[in-house]
Amino acid sequence: MPSVATKLTSHEDLSSLFPLTQPIPSPLTHPELLTPKDIHREEDLLRNPNSFRAWWTVLQATREGYVAQQKLERGLEIPEQVRILLGPLASPSARLSLQRLTYLYEAALVHFAGSFKLWKSYLIMRMSFVCGKPIIKKRSGGKKKLPEMKDALEDEVEDLEEWEAPLDPMVGWEEWRSLIATFERSFMYLPKLPRLWLMYTSIFFHPACPPNLCYTHARRTFDRALRTLPPSLHARIWTRYLLWAERKGGATTFAVYRRYLSVDTSLSERYATLLLNPAASEPRPLEAAKLLLSLARKASKGEYSSPEGKSPYQLLEAFIDVVENFSDQVGLDLEDTLESNKAIAQAEEIANEVPEPASIDGKLVRIGGPALPVTSNGDTNTPCDPDEDPLNPRKLNIENIIKKDGLGIYKDQAGRLWTGLATYWIKRAEFDRAKHTFETGLKNVLTVRDFNQIFDSYGEFGQSLMDALMESLKDEEDEEEMAETEKELDQQMKDFEELADRRPFLLNDVMVRRNPNDVQEWEKRIALWGEDDERVAETYTQALETINPRKATPNFHRLYISFARFYEEGGVSGQAEADLSSARKILEKATKVNFKAVDDLAEIWCEWAEMELRHNNYDDAIRAMQRAAAVPKNTKLNYHDHTLSAQARLFKSLKLWSFYVDLEESIGTVESTKAVYDKILELRIANAQIIVNYAGFLEENKYFEESFKVYERGVELFTFPVSFEIWNIYLSKFTKRYGGTKLERARDLFEQALDKCPPKSCKPIFLMYAKLEEEYGLAKRAMSIYERATQVVNDEDKFEMFTIYIAKATENFGLPATRPIYERAIEVLPDRQTAETCLRFAALERKLGEIDRARAIYAHASQFCDPRVNPHFWSEWNSFEIETGSEDTFREMLRIKRSVQAQFNTEASYLAAQTLAARQGSQGAREDSEEPQDAMATAERQAGKGPAFVAAKTTGPPKADSDANALPAQSTNADEIHISDDEDI
Repeated sequence: MPSVATKLTSHEDLSSLFPLTQPIPSPLTHPELLTPKDIHREEDLLRNPNSFRAWWTVLQATREGYVAQQKLERGLEIPEQVRILLGPLASPSARLSLQRLTYLYEAALVHFAGSFKLWKSYLIMRMSFVCGKPIIKKRSGGKKKLPEMKDALEDEVEDLEEWEAPLDPMVGWEEWRSLIATFERSFMYLPKLPRLWLMYTSIFFHPACPPNLCYTHARRTFDRALRTLPPSLHARIWTRYLLWAERKGGATTFAVYRRYLSVDTSLSERYATLLLNPAASEPRPLEAAKLLLSLARKASKGEYSSPEGKSPYQLLEAFIDVVENFSDQVGLDLEDTLESNKAIAQAEEIANEVPEPASIDGKLVRIGGPALPVTSNGDTNTPCDPDEDPLNPRKLNIENIIKKDGLGIYKDQAGRLWTGLATYWIKRAEFDRAKHTFETGLKNVLTVRDFNQIFDSYGEFGQSLMDALMESLKDEEDEEEMAETEKELDQQMKDFEELADRRPFLLNDVMVRRNPNDVQEWEKRIALWGEDDERVAETYTQALETINPRKATPNFHRLYISFARFYEEGGVSGQAEADLSSARKILEKATKVNFKAVDDLAEIWCEWAEMELRHNNYDDAIRAMQRAAAVPKNTKLNYHDHTLSAQARLFKSLKLWSFYVDLEESIGTVESTKAVYDKILELRIANAQIIVNYAGFLEENKYFEESFKVYERGVELFTFPVSFEIWNIYLSKFTKRYGGTKLERARDLFEQALDKCPPKSCKPIFLMYAKLEEEYGLAKRAMSIYERATQVVNDEDKFEMFTIYIAKATENFGLPATRPIYERAIEVLPDRQTAETCLRFAALERKLGEIDRARAIYAHASQFCDPRVNPHFWSEWNSFEIETGSEDTFREMLRIKRSVQAQFNTEASYLAAQTLAARQGSQGAREDSEEPQDAMATAERQAGKGPAFVAAKTTGPPKADSDANALPAQSTNADEIHISDDEDI
């Protein structure tokens, strides 16, 4: 047998081997199926025909024997062509095993026709001999129990069965047909099992599946599976069905997907992609565009949610991409578009006219409007829009769709929508309509981003059009055509340059459309016109008519002022004649505008007066300010009540009155100026500067007493700290004017000033008061004033006040008179300033020769001075003891130092000492980096280099001007007493 098989090389010879299993082999027709070894097996099966275990054991043993025989025949020489064509049936033993297994399975199925296990094993066996060896895929992770159809399709692509070395469909056609017949026979007994249907349909995905099985028969099989299985299992069949339809392509794909989308619309986007990129047919862009448009509209209404996570705008953008790529197949041409737009406009007009209802026999009937399509069930409530029906061959009105479904909803994506519509017309070679679209888009967008997007696309279109015209000139031979093309090219270049020149104006239009009340953008637009006076005047007029004063951005009033100055100066260039009457009309109109801020209206009046002054119309300037400052009968209006108009609150504008009074001071009389100042004070809108200016004006005009009255009115109107400045000027002016001639009055003024003055502001007044007493009064009263000052002023100023007090006491009464002042200062001042005061007090006592008093002061001050933070104090005391002390006093000083250092030996004080040392460097703290940082130890060590003390027999202190540290180190004293810092006393 093997020798015969190796000689079979032609298709005819190989085809003669088949059929192998049709009819079903049996020992009667195929005696080689049984061997003497199988007789015992057959007898057992005949005795126990209803034992499933017996049949299953025989089947498994036979399959295992086939597998073992395959391993033994691996070295069998079989022609490559035979191996390729026959695949699993290339060897005679394999063909014999197929017949034996078929005989056994068929015999078992006679007794167990309803066994799923047996049928599944039988079908897998038959598939392995026909489809080839299955490829086992390794997959990590589990599968979702009930995935969405989109995910199920992706998973199914990975789970599709694959085989290797199948049986050739032409040579082994009989076996392929027998396999199909076996599957069909299994469904007679087990029609409701989806596993068998999935195994069956997997054959249709086999690359070697015969064409007469994998097309029409496959489609009918899928349909039969859907009719047979319950609806709960349809998803498993649809997954395979859709994948099969995608691979086959053509009308089959579209028909299958339409059937599925009628049940589940979640794959609509996948179907749209297939329509544009079908497997074996022409794309259908019109159907895809209508489907995407329908999805976009439903998504915007909340009736559809994209399984891919796309937003409604992204779906619309996908529609626009289809329109751009397939413009001829999707959209109407220009003429049809214009007619459609006209018909839509007429329909909207009719829809806006609500007709009166009519009735027949009491029932309302429709008397107008478009016809409503009737669905299959007779329902007319849901009309079918032809633009959303994929099967409707009518093309789309792209302009209307983008304006209605795009620009009407997604206003923030206007740039992309306008460029998409223009690209559509460019693809259809309607260049004039594309330009019109670009221009319309530039005039309607509201953001700079959209403007830049449209403008850049417009520029690229113009550049590409010029390039195309230049290319056509190279190939043009006809002179008339060439001249016409050159003319068109020149016009296109001119339009391109004009577009570049118009960019600033177009961009400004965008900003003005976005916020018509943006004053700054209107000013930019005016500046863009340059010296074109006519355009500038038109822009000013348009701006003032457009802007809402209550919603305008800051400096709206400056537009009126600039417009008036435009006429005053004779235009932008200044070459026209000045037109003061027009300027006055503009300012007159501005005075009636209800500005948001009263100061804006006040500035209008001030500018009017300044304009009259520039042209020497002084009386007109005064009259303008008199009109502006007219006081109404009711003066109790609230200046900050914004519900009132700016004109009603103008009389309380300090800005207006300040300009008015300056104008009166410049060109008016003293009496008129005083009247204006008095009016300001009467309205109670004056500030401190007005008081000072009024008083200064009266002083310049020799009205000194009246100026002092103004100061007094000012200090009555204002409280501290504002009144402090007025008091300061008032008192200095009064003392300068009268000196000591009106001393009692001056004293009363100072007492009034100090009566309510807070501590932080009274120091300058006390100093001025004391100076007055020193110059014109009594020194004793001056000292009492200083004494009061040290008690009243703020704590931060007390040290300086005591310093001045001590200096004045020393100057007037001598050094001894300062002792009680020092004592009270030590009691009152804080610790840090107390130490400094004690040092000065001790220096005073040393000057007076009171050594013991000075030492007591040092001892008292030591409790406030940390040796690490205040080394200067301890250095002073050390020098003092060296110069004037004895061994006992020096020991006492060292003891106090150690006690104070222990008191301050905390982490906080140590950190403070370190911080201070870092700021001051190494000055007075150490000699070098190897020396300790204790300044006191440094001073003591320096003192130890020479004889600081003499023997006890030596009497009298050393001279005050002698320096113990300056003695040479060689001149030591044999009787010198060595004192250690660590010695206990």
